Amino acid sequence: MNQTGVFRLALGLLLVANMICTSGFAQKDTVAIQVDLGKSKGPMKPIWAWFGYDEPNYTYMKDGKKLLTEISRLSKVPVYVRAHSLLVTGDGKAALKWGSTNAYTEDEKGNPVYDWTIIDKIFDTYIERGMKPIAQIGFMPKALSTKPEPYQHHWKPGDKYFTIEGGWAYPPKDYKKFAALVYEWVKHSVARYGKKEVESWYWELWNEPNIDYWKGTVEEYIKMYDYTADAVKRALPTARIGGPEVTGPQSPGAAKFMRTFLNHIVSGKNAVTGKTGAPLDVITFHAKGSPHLVNNVVQMNMGTQLRDIDSGFTIVASYPSLKHLPIIIGESDPEGCAACSEDVYPSNAYRNGTMYSSYTAAAFARKYDLAAAHGVNLAGAVTWAFEFEDQAWFRGFRDLASNGVDKPVLNVFRMFGLMKGNLVEVSGQLNYDYRLVRDSSVRGAKADINALAAADGHSATVMVWNYHDDNILVPASPVNVTVKGLPAGAVLMNHYRIDGDHSNAYEVWKKMGSPQQPDAAQIATLEKAGQLQLAGSPEWIHSAGWKTTVRLQLPRQAVSLLQFTW
Repeated sequence: MNQTGVFRLALGLLLVANMICTSGFAQKDTVAIQVDLGKSKGPMKPIWAWFGYDEPNYTYMKDGKKLLTEISRLSKVPVYVRAHSLLVTGDGKAALKWGSTNAYTEDEKGNPVYDWTIIDKIFDTYIERGMKPIAQIGFMPKALSTKPEPYQHHWKPGDKYFTIEGGWAYPPKDYKKFAALVYEWVKHSVARYGKKEVESWYWELWNEPNIDYWKGTVEEYIKMYDYTADAVKRALPTARIGGPEVTGPQSPGAAKFMRTFLNHIVSGKNAVTGKTGAPLDVITFHAKGSPHLVNNVVQMNMGTQLRDIDSGFTIVASYPSLKHLPIIIGESDPEGCAACSEDVYPSNAYRNGTMYSSYTAAAFARKYDLAAAHGVNLAGAVTWAFEFEDQAWFRGFRDLASNGVDKPVLNVFRMFGLMKGNLVEVSGQLNYDYRLVRDSSVRGAKADINALAAADGHSATVMVWNYHDDNILVPASPVNVTVKGLPAGAVLMNHYRIDGDHSNAYEVWKKMGSPQQPDAAQIATLEKAGQLQLAGSPEWIHSAGWKTTVRLQLPRQAVSLLQFTW
């Protein structure tokens, strides 16, 4: 190469280096994270062990059963499951954003006919796996709807979201008949599964009644809640019942609905008993993010989701007599439509790869922080993602598995399942805390590289993520994780990783050529790639009993779990 060529090459390299340094996404400096095992922040509740989905009939289908088995094995704690449409009239055939059980019909004289066959099939699938239902009381059976026709919707990706509405969304024409249905369902559940088992469930009324899932008024919802709660408690006085499952409590309409409901619980006149208030054992609401496509790049908005959570917690904390109650965030996700696929909605392109998994790790850590800041009792946050039968491979639904092959995001929950004991203090050179992510999301020049850590008497775990709202891949960041408080002597370390090369069936599928009809050998390879994988061999660390530092190169949107046992 002549001198001119050398000069041009050097100039080009200099320009590239300058672009990297000024792009706003480079992070060359080592991020130092300190974990102090001696500073406990209280028990690490398994708030992540909660899942849900729209289509209840997927529960007992082939890939549904397979995924539920995997979810049930994430950890030793029971996993809770929530599904829509458990009282919807129909033939039990699954479709996108639709399901039915035909639990309630009427004979020609208007007498109730109860049929628990499909509901039992759904709940048996959970119970056989040691899972617990969040038994959603809804939606309205056709025979009880004040506007039964048209009843069923026929939705597909690309349709406007609220073409899902139908006769199932209306109030009952007879509140006493609806209450009788609830009473018989709870009583049947106790007879089938036993009092102790059903006492461990949660019962709830409806879904997102502040939007088009409910075609009645706030007052009609509250009246229906009074009848429902009374029926549940008559059938099983120790059963747990809650609501109102509003979505987006940072919005004025949702906040007003939630406060009107809670005011009634505290001081309203009960529509059934005439007394003051109504039973409430758990408080529920939903929180969603809002991704967009910016210059053909997916940009997430975790801040929107955290502000929903913050607003919901603020409302609950303002009621001294209710603040102690468990809270379930009944749907807690990066956006609002699991069945809206990537091929129709390009902003959903985060779902197949590691952006969904890193978002999930970072978001759950901030849920713990927000609950602690408000002093509320967060019991669980439901990830509204399951699987979709008979769909194209990796079509881009918000699901945990595609055609029976696990996505990277499921491995974050496997990591959570390995964490136990008490949360412990994490500090260091951290660019974000929960307040900044809540208020501004992760839009700065540097990524959110942070950690969540837990410890018990014989182990410690540190989950480390490298997250940014903008899905732009940049060089890996050096991260030093210093753990204080490991015992002196030999400590075994396992380093689990989710990135482009580990715990990632999607990248393996793409390298296969993205086959839509993979053969048996390819499916076996994909299933193996979908499991949680080690970044390297287990190794013994010889701790001096003071501080131990682990050095990582952490790619953007990657998640590591460092597991120490002794």
